[in-house]
Amino acid sequence: MKRLAALLLCATPALADLPAPVTDAAYAPLNPAEVRLGWLLFYDPILSGNRNISCATCHHPRFGTSDGLSLGLGEGAIGLGPDRHIGADNIPEQRIPRNAPGLFNLGAIEFTRLFDDGRIEADAARPSGIRTPMDDEMVTGFASVLSAQTMFPVLSPDEMAGHYSENDVSKAVRSGRITGAGGAWQIIAERVAAIPEYRTQFGSVYGEIAAGRAIAFTDISNAIAAFVAAEWRADESPFDTFLREGAPLSPEAADGMALFYGEAGCSACHSGAFQTDHAFHAVAEPQLGPGKAERFETHSRDEGRFRVTGQAEDLFAFRTPSLRNVTATGPWGHAGAYLTLEGFLAGHGQIAALANYDRKALLPTLPDTKPDWAILDSAEETAAIGAAATPLRPLLSAEIGSILAFLDSMTDSTALTGRLGIPDSVPSGLPIDR
Repeated sequence: MKRLAALLLCATPALADLPAPVTDAAYAPLNPAEVRLGWLLFYDPILSGNRNISCATCHHPRFGTSDGLSLGLGEGAIGLGPDRHIGADNIPEQRIPRNAPGLFNLGAIEFTRLFDDGRIEADAARPSGIRTPMDDEMVTGFASVLSAQTMFPVLSPDEMAGHYSENDVSKAVRSGRITGAGGAWQIIAERVAAIPEYRTQFGSVYGEIAAGRAIAFTDISNAIAAFVAAEWRADESPFDTFLREGAPLSPEAADGMALFYGEAGCSACHSGAFQTDHAFHAVAEPQLGPGKAERFETHSRDEGRFRVTGQAEDLFAFRTPSLRNVTATGPWGHAGAYLTLEGFLAGHGQIAALANYDRKALLPTLPDTKPDWAILDSAEETAAIGAAATPLRPLLSAEIGSILAFLDSMTDSTALTGRLGIPDSVPSGLPIDR
């Protein structure tokens, strides 16, 4: 630390704004037994309506805890990553509206807002302590915002629940039965509880269950959150070593760091220990795919934070992502519009880039659904995205190269691989995505 302090005293004013090194205090303590239970649940398709998709299907370590697609295919699709495709039966009704985000450091205490629009966030005024689209129907028992986040994919017909009327979970979701007796969460919890190995492990982790309390969905989500927090904690990168010990970065990465925290202005939003201000910004990203719309809505817009708050200043604004392991989590952008990080940096915050966007997104074939380019085919819709954005300083080609080198210095190889890895099997006996 003394060596680092000396370096910073001699640094440029911009580099004096570097974050402090990440310490254990940034994270809540974890129970190893709970982590291992969550590990099995994360990879177990038992949580999906048709028992064919797990959390890992769209958040796999092979693809940087994402899925390698611009916009993923959930229920009804086959395969993993860029090889995922539709079959002859049970064809997905639409693409997942947003790019599958990486899971790194989501267990850090400062992450109190999740999803691109922040629709789940800590709120002490709520009985549950968490604000979600369920409002007052939100039950208590979720240990964290990260735990509450896991409830959404299992309730989504396009992600894990399944299409209308094809299984008990999707029927419950369709009829609006989420909580309480006969609700989707109870159905999933009872599935898990029916497996002896899971009953034993839940009893070992949660004393009330050992004493006779039934397994609740919140127990499942709490265990999964503990696993995610442990498995993908990422703070052992070369950049972290630089912050802790003063170990030098490569010359190009050092140049990129100077740009990032200086003239390029990246740290205005990508600030703090994990390079995010956890706020929402409109930066003129191309919109593709079905957008965030209800089934009865015909538009393909994704209005970002505005859909949560209704505030005009939040139109087309999306949460600033953390940049740990960012080089491994492509495609990039809330709709996965960019196949290269270089392309994303070149177009980031550039309103003109909307009109010049090269449509090379990675989108598996999906016929008879909303057109993928409805927004970009409309001059009016595209202009609205541009009008809401605050233009950013364009980056020169050489600057992009240096910033890419700096971003690569935030790669934590241990977190990329995962500490527990992929289990050999799960208690349900269902196949695991590898």
